Amino acid sequence: METGNVLPFKSLSDNVGQFNPAGKTLLIPEMNHIGSHLLASAFRGFDINAIVMQTGNGTDLGLEYSSGKECYPCHITLGDILCHIKGEKEKRGRLFNADDYIYFMPEAGGPCRFGMYNKYQRIILDSFPEMKGLKIGSLTTSNGYSLDGIIEERKVKDLRKSAYLSVVIGDILDRLLWRIRPYEKDPGTADDFIAKAVQKMEISFESLAAKKDFNSLFAALEGIIREGKRIIDPVIPPKPMIGIVGEIYLRSHSYANQDLIRVLERHGAEVVNASIGEWINFITYNRLRESKAKLNLDLKQLHMSHILRELKNITLFSLELLYQEFMQGQAFDRATALIDLERDHKVSRLEKRLQEEDLFSFNIGTEACLSISGILEYVKEGFNGVVNVYPFTCMPSTITSAVLRPAMNRSGIPYLDTPYDSGIQPGRETAIRTFMYQAGQHMMRRGRRKRHIDNKMI
Repeated sequence: METGNVLPFKSLSDNVGQFNPAGKTLLIPEMNHIGSHLLASAFRGFDINAIVMQTGNGTDLGLEYSSGKECYPCHITLGDILCHIKGEKEKRGRLFNADDYIYFMPEAGGPCRFGMYNKYQRIILDSFPEMKGLKIGSLTTSNGYSLDGIIEERKVKDLRKSAYLSVVIGDILDRLLWRIRPYEKDPGTADDFIAKAVQKMEISFESLAAKKDFNSLFAALEGIIREGKRIIDPVIPPKPMIGIVGEIYLRSHSYANQDLIRVLERHGAEVVNASIGEWINFITYNRLRESKAKLNLDLKQLHMSHILRELKNITLFSLELLYQEFMQGQAFDRATALIDLERDHKVSRLEKRLQEEDLFSFNIGTEACLSISGILEYVKEGFNGVVNVYPFTCMPSTITSAVLRPAMNRSGIPYLDTPYDSGIQPGRETAIRTFMYQAGQHMMRRGRRKRHIDNKMI
């Protein structure tokens, strides 16, 4: 390779990190549609000009500028940013300046390849002279997705609280959609209603987030739920309950998973997908576990300065987790008082479930912890089938499949692996139809998860 073509690693430290977006446009890739838009509106409530980029239109660009060895979410998000910046350049002409944008791309620790997305994409962006000024704003799981540095210090805690609540309310609106759409009398009613509901909640977050007026946000959510549950046709009988777990991006991104939830619904399912809030709680819970493990080692080695540091971290992460679970509980309490929705699994309960079944361990880490324990909880709760969604070659999800498939065979619960890349898998439709037939048979033999509020009561 010619010396002139070698990119300096300095760009990875100078142009990837936590940057203040004041006066710039924060570009957020879409993961789950509702949550991403509510998160952007929460940022806008704090005077951060955040927008959600259109997704899926630039996948060919993402594939063109990657090797093909990366996992599918990397191709989609790379294509999204390249396509968006290309459009901005065409629209603004000579006024275009890449310095006016910050691309929001968080990261996670290994062994997941997600931890390398922003580094790899930084190299790709640097290969375009007009994009070198575009910085990549990155939050990391290593500090629990801290927002330090992206806004004035006095506003950091308030922004974090509002951002977390936007994620939780996004999860609830997702579950409201999955609750009412299988039982709608007129096809398309639920989708139209949720689209308008998201716009209402965006306006609410923009005006209320910085004021920390969470009660008004909850009231707006309650109004949406009261209106939405009227869509349910009480004549339609209950359908098999299907639980989804897997890699967070693929299971949440309808374009990437080829609209899996809608396909399952078309074949007679009522679906519950693992939430984004559960993942954030898991990150905080893991930081707490790691700090406790470090404290135990420091006590054995009598490292007094380290002991004080870890005691501080344990206190901080304990309070953070307590607050997250409290706010999530508050939001779901308000929602489930009006309509029966599946609540999130408590992460400590998921770890206990793994310990009881002795199938995996939180000490190993990765998203496999959540996926394996999440499916075990679905089974215990009376679901009629479970689906594992992941990018082709994803290691944590492959581990999940290896551990769970034999366990599901023994328990008699229908189980389906759905790996995805940019192509359509041969036999996908047949596999889903077969799975749903099995789920229907399971419901006939063993019933299904009972609702606290029956369709006829709503």
